Amino acid sequence: MRPDGFIERRLHEQGFSFVAGTDEVGRGALAGPLVAAAVILRPDADLEGLRDSKLMTPKAREWMAVSIRERAVAISIVRITPQVIDRRGLHRSNIRALRAAVARLDPRPGYALTDGFPVPRMCVPALSIKKGDRVSATVAAASIVAKVVRDRAMRRLHRRFPAFGFVRNKGYGTAEHWRALRVHGPSPVHRLSFKGVGVDGTIVAETVEDWEDIPEVTSEEP
Repeated sequence: MRPDGFIERRLHEQGFSFVAGTDEVGRGALAGPLVAAAVILRPDADLEGLRDSKLMTPKAREWMAVSIRERAVAISIVRITPQVIDRRGLHRSNIRALRAAVARLDPRPGYALTDGFPVPRMCVPALSIKKGDRVSATVAAASIVAKVVRDRAMRRLHRRFPAFGFVRNKGYGTAEHWRALRVHGPSPVHRLSFKGVGVDGTIVAETVEDWEDIPEVTSEEP
């Protein structure tokens, strides 16, 4: 199944000039940010090769991200730090990231599409779509943008914390990553609230500066 923009076209026919798709990446990772993106595509955008980001190679995602940027009306990217995830909880942080990504789009869309589960208190009318990144062009585009941004961030974090193999595992719980956690303890970019990560409270003695020149949702935001 290819995300061909059918849903977006139907919404355009109903009078919604701008339709946004939003998706997040990094929800299940042990380390690194959760990154959400929202994308409004031009109605005539033709993105040959667009598909679910999980089905694409890293090189194909990078190429497609450039094409999306060239054909988008607007793109918004938001990251949630591990510290906010630990304080607020994963699902709540996920919801806030998706909501903020849509709210920060300029122009503001008339309608938003989300992947998988409903997002309450969205700033515009919204529809959740099961496997949305496989059927909606804007959701697929948002998934690719979020994945490319997060992968770049994890490559930078790998240079700071090479012991954890972030360049290979992107912060997810591979055997290599779990072994490194047992040996070194968690770093400042690990999610200590995740089971097995912060068991002994050990922190690698190093600080982390900003990873991306993109907005961060703080704990003070809704």
